[in-house]
Amino acid sequence: MKHTSKLWIFGAVLVAVFTLRPSVASQTVSSNPDTLTALLVEVRGLRAALEQMASVGPSIQLAMGRLQLQEQRINTLGRRADTLHDALVAAQKRAGEMQVRVRDLQRALEGSIEPPHRTSIEGELPIVKHQWALATAEVQRLQTEESEAASQVASEQARWVEINQRLEELDRALARVR
Repeated sequence: MKHTSKLWIFGAVLVAVFTLRPSVASQTVSSNPDTLTALLVEVRGLRAALEQMASVGPSIQLAMGRLQLQEQRINTLGRRADTLHDALVAAQKRAGEMQVRVRDLQRALEGSIEPPHRTSIEGELPIVKHQWALATAEVQRLQTEESEAASQVASEQARWVEINQRLEELDRALARVR
C-alpha cells in the first residue's frame, strides 16, 4: 500500500506539472510577444547560417581539390614546355651547324680544288643539305609544339586563377557567416 500511494502521489504531481506548465508558458508568450518574435528570428538566422556553412564546407573542399589538380596540370605542362624548349635550343644549334657546313662546302666548291676532293664534296653536299632541311623542319615542329605548350600553360593558369577566385569568394562568404 505504501508503494501504491507513492505512485499515486507521483502521478498527481506529474499531472499537475503538465497541466500548469502550458498555462505558465502561455502567460510568458502572451506577456512578451516581442521576445518570442526576436527569438524566432534569431533561431531562423542561426539555421540559415548553419545551412550556409554546411553548404560552403563541401564547396571549399571541392575547390581545393580542383586547385590542387590545376597546380599538377600546370607543373606537368610547365615541365613539358621546358623539355620542348631545351629540345628546340638543341635543334636550332644542330640546324645552325648544318647551315654552316653547307656554306663551307659550297665555298669549297667555288674555290679551286683538286678533282678527287671536288667529287667528294659534290657527293657530301646534297646529304648535308638534306640533313639541314630535316634539322630546319625539326626546329619548326618544336617551335610549334613549344608555342602550343606555352598556350596550354597559360590556359591552365587562367583556370587556376578562376578556381582560386572561387575559393576567395567562398572564404568571404564563410567570413560573413562567422
